[in-house]
Amino acid sequence: MIEDGDKIAVGLSGGKDSSTLLKLLKEYQRFSPERFELVAITVDLGFNGKQGDFSVFENYCKELGVEYHIVRTQIGEVVFDVRKEKSPCALCAKMRKGALYGKAAELGCNKVALGHHADDLIETMLLSLFYEGRLSTFSPKSFLDRSGLTLIRPMLFIKESFIKPFASDLPVKESLCPANDNTKREYAKEVLAHISKEVPNIREMMFTAIIHPERYNLFDKMENE
Repeated sequence: MIEDGDKIAVGLSGGKDSSTLLKLLKEYQRFSPERFELVAITVDLGFNGKQGDFSVFENYCKELGVEYHIVRTQIGEVVFDVRKEKSPCALCAKMRKGALYGKAAELGCNKVALGHHADDLIETMLLSLFYEGRLSTFSPKSFLDRSGLTLIRPMLFIKESFIKPFASDLPVKESLCPANDNTKREYAKEVLAHISKEVPNIREMMFTAIIHPERYNLFDKMENE
């Protein structure tokens, strides 16, 4: 994922996962055989027509010695007030990533790092299955044709249960999103929590099924054989 000479933009969203990712990459930078630069970028969604206060992350990045940038947007207003989206997450994510990628390219970065973890991988597969009728999820590394950036997810093999205690002393900003805790992803979490009562290792089983190609046995494979 990381190569010599990389300039990596870390998407610092305000949650525990992105704060953890920035900390881990900064620590890795100390002994990594590859020489790379880090910058952190926060996309301010402008909820309620107001600019967010991200001073806690400005101080965090200053302590780590990481260059920090805030991209001010009106995404929250567009999604909730103008478009009045009933299912706002997809549009919000698309616009937020667009702002992040644009700033990363402007700063001369060649890679963007996001704080997705193993549980995100599983939940995304469920979301694709439930709402799109697809067996799909995101990959650890992908090239973005439009921006010329490479997207990496360094924490994809880390469970969320490992991240929570690690992030207990890291800065986290509470989300002001009106749809917070009432999203399709929250529903996927609830489904997994319910299943885990009967199948305690359901997350491990699903994760293994995703990453090991020998466990893949769908119709196209049968046709090829």
